[in-house]
Amino acid sequence: MSISPTSHDMSGKAEAHIGGPEFLGHPRGLFLLFFAEMWERFSYYGMRALLIFYLTKHWLFSDQQASVIYGSYTALVYITPVIGGYLADRYLGQRKAVLFGALLLSFGHLLMGVEGDGSQTGVALNIFWLALAFIIVGSGFLKANISVIVGQLYSRTDPRRDGAYTIFYMGVNVGAALGTLVAGWLGESYGWSYGFGAAGVGMLLGLIVFAAGKPLLMGKGEAPDEATLANKIGGIRFEHIIYALGFMAVGIVWVMIQHQAVIGWLLGATGAALVLYVVHTAVVTLPAIDRDRILAAVLLIVGSILFWALFEQAGSSLNLYTDRYVDRQMLGMDVKASIFQSINPIYIALLAPLFAALWTWLGRRGWEPSTPAKFGLGIVQLGLGFLVLVAGAMNGVATPVVFIFLIYLLHTTGELCLSPVGLSAMNRLAPPQMAGLIMGTWFFASATGNFASGLIAAATGAEGAGGEAANQQTVLDVYATVGWVAVSVGVLVIVISPLIKRMMHLDLLQDEAG
Repeated sequence: MSISPTSHDMSGKAEAHIGGPEFLGHPRGLFLLFFAEMWERFSYYGMRALLIFYLTKHWLFSDQQASVIYGSYTALVYITPVIGGYLADRYLGQRKAVLFGALLLSFGHLLMGVEGDGSQTGVALNIFWLALAFIIVGSGFLKANISVIVGQLYSRTDPRRDGAYTIFYMGVNVGAALGTLVAGWLGESYGWSYGFGAAGVGMLLGLIVFAAGKPLLMGKGEAPDEATLANKIGGIRFEHIIYALGFMAVGIVWVMIQHQAVIGWLLGATGAALVLYVVHTAVVTLPAIDRDRILAAVLLIVGSILFWALFEQAGSSLNLYTDRYVDRQMLGMDVKASIFQSINPIYIALLAPLFAALWTWLGRRGWEPSTPAKFGLGIVQLGLGFLVLVAGAMNGVATPVVFIFLIYLLHTTGELCLSPVGLSAMNRLAPPQMAGLIMGTWFFASATGNFASGLIAAATGAEGAGGEAANQQTVLDVYATVGWVAVSVGVLVIVISPLIKRMMHLDLLQDEAG
């Protein structure tokens, strides 16, 4: 899709574009990152579509146990980019961090193919925990840093940035849709190892694409000081020590993923510490305008926690609801529940170009909602999705499948108002020396939201006061509550969005020299 840049921004200042060959109005490196991330998301979402069923049907965990494990896993996937972003900023550079992360991810996804006999006392369960640990640490090195490289391809004042992140986000969801369809179908139809094995192949393809396309990045994402990486400590190159620490982190995460309560305490303590560190750094070391921008970014980051806590019900409680309480007959076929996980990324792939063009069209006319207003709109639509499902569900009778398509539609339009715009805002608001840290903090908020998502999903599987098993009405009661909370919070964010917009000082953004 082509998003043609205008010759001047709305303030009349000439745009500053970073040089290099372009394709469809964007740097060619954007499309390299598009395809690399597409295959990485193929692997991640293919595995994610199967995970809650693998936990409940193969390992025979209860709904509550499986939901907390799922939430802990996805939380760690989003918390590790804080460390990966820091190491890339200070030492490795984003490109090497992404390559190392892709290697770890490939190994982890391939280990997921070892399923054993479902006994929770066997060796296979420990291999399963180890596979999750490799995926978690690999995501830490890859996830935040590939997004940072996207931003480095554009100047800070380039109006194509929001459109670029939306295009990049479309690549994420093309991969997610394909991974869900292929891995989900293979896993539920022929065996878990087939589905997880397909996810591993997708990750290897992502690694190959990224490694082969290095010239298209035009030198972006390289280490800040190659000499530091070449230094030897105890006869070992410093760069290799960082990689060794990455493998040690896999062992630590292997222990943590088996003790989910520890993850909750970790998120609470480190989350508070991280926010305080970011705010302290902004107040003490940055000039007033940059300080305001960081504080605005923090407010957006905090607001995103609720969004992800509810949005991520898709892979856990909503996945189980679709399996148990939805009429999945379509065109004479009983569609596997995991296949419905592809609805959201398919919607993204279809709607992302429209949203990218919409923001550009509105921006040229001065009508585009501010980033904070888009956040509020996203949260409102998320809440409405749950309320629509509750309104359409009939307790005791299979829910018509159309309401699954409707909840995903509203969640998708909400996501397009928040997630790619948030990625762009984090990269735009952060000064260069804090780019990786702020992007990592953005993903840390997603981690907190994902852990909270597991707790909410566990509530949908909770037994009643009299010991009766959770049922459809239990899920619907939880969904009605969170739906109204989301709508209320979203409206509040829209109301205060002008204040947050002023703190962003977008009219004073300048590009770095050189």
